[in-house]
Amino acid sequence: MKIVFLDSATLGEGISYGKIEEMGTLICYPYTKDEDVSERIKDADVVISNKVQVRRQHIDAAPKLKLICVAGTGTNNIDCAYAESKGIPVKNAVGYSTESVVQITFASLLSLINNMSYYDRCVKSGDYSISPHFTDTGRSFFELSGKNYGIIGMGAIGKRVAAIATAFGAKVSYYSTQGTAHCKDYPAVTLEELLTKSDIISIHAPLNEKTKNLIAMEELKIMKPNAYILNMGRGGIVNEKDLAQAINFGLIAGAAVDVYEVEPLQAGHPYLQIVDNERIILTPHIAWSSREARRVLVERIAENIKAGIKAG
Repeated sequence: MKIVFLDSATLGEGISYGKIEEMGTLICYPYTKDEDVSERIKDADVVISNKVQVRRQHIDAAPKLKLICVAGTGTNNIDCAYAESKGIPVKNAVGYSTESVVQITFASLLSLINNMSYYDRCVKSGDYSISPHFTDTGRSFFELSGKNYGIIGMGAIGKRVAAIATAFGAKVSYYSTQGTAHCKDYPAVTLEELLTKSDIISIHAPLNEKTKNLIAMEELKIMKPNAYILNMGRGGIVNEKDLAQAINFGLIAGAAVDVYEVEPLQAGHPYLQIVDNERIILTPHIAWSSREARRVLVERIAENIKAGIKAG
């Protein structure tokens, strides 16, 4: 059995593919351009892709193809409907990165609201050393305890974020993007109520027809001016131009973003033009990628291949 991984470099170095290699001959391409996909998978039994698109013409070029595995949760890079019409299942990996995403969510949030870059610079620049005071109160920060923490998307990640926010003493509520209040541990509210009342808004939802451009200028305008928003879900859920303007205009206090509509982030992007860049923390889509999460991801891919081939 021939297994082709189209963009293995997205999983980084130091990852063992032993469990996948046990099931066949694994060929890893660090990255694959669109024009090379058909040639590289033409005699593959299994294709693995993280972000490389596998569309109708690519599937047609691979007559032996039995299974498509996504090295991640989202399947929007695969023409799933066409694949399944050809009897080729598409299997994604779920639940592998929950703890990793939650950790980066709070790392970004705490760095942002605690002004850590300012305080770090204060000491390293020498300003603190020449200060007549034992502390620096040039910036203030607030405690999460007692604040309203709103979550958009109460799946596995949203629930873990809610639990940790609660441990900090925050009051959690959530908005269900599916319209169903499926989590009884926290109050479900309308999107308008969540936006108007929350001090922190944390997005952990998939990108689909219900969430695309969910947060644009109209929504940002009704947030508290001292509120922060975090997008750890998918690019496209938040209108990027509108968010940059909202920060520049002082409509909200700031943001933390790990995902973008076009990745990697393009030069000249609105986020890179924000006047006070300490009000936004930008990370390069890394929340999913702890060492542990990447190891589990490979295990889940191997499990999907085993189950998929057995079912076929």
